Amino acid sequence: MRQDKFDKKFYLVREDVLPEAMKKTLEAKEMIERGKAESVWDAVHKVDLSRSAFYKYRDTVFPFHTIVKERLITLFFHLEDRSGTLSQLLGVVASSGCNVLTIHQTIPLQGRANVTLSLNTTGMEIDMDELLLNLRRLEFVEKVEVLGSGA
Repeated sequence: MRQDKFDKKFYLVREDVLPEAMKKTLEAKEMIERGKAESVWDAVHKVDLSRSAFYKYRDTVFPFHTIVKERLITLFFHLEDRSGTLSQLLGVVASSGCNVLTIHQTIPLQGRANVTLSLNTTGMEIDMDELLLNLRRLEFVEKVEVLGSGA
């Protein structure tokens, strides 16, 4: 079974055991968010970090407070075009305790359709890995991608 970047598990790790490059990446990201650096180059220069290290870690290391606040997630699906697929998909989402905020479905072409769901996960009763696994198990789901998450 192939494991892509959306099948990864997450861990909570104490700062003092993080490699220096990860700590500096967090510092550079914060500088950019707060407007203390005008660009990635400016931020990495200020914290003495290579741009390649920044880009290696920027999407993999996050301050704990940002993860706790994140309650919205956007999922992108490639689906077979069959009667009732969207209803079944939404049933799995609802049974997990998520609230659907938006739905965008393309017109089916060549027996396939794309669906994008924005979800509020505040009331989710299972973890995200389990939800994604349940969605991927649906026989008409060809692909599920996490497009983003945010507060």
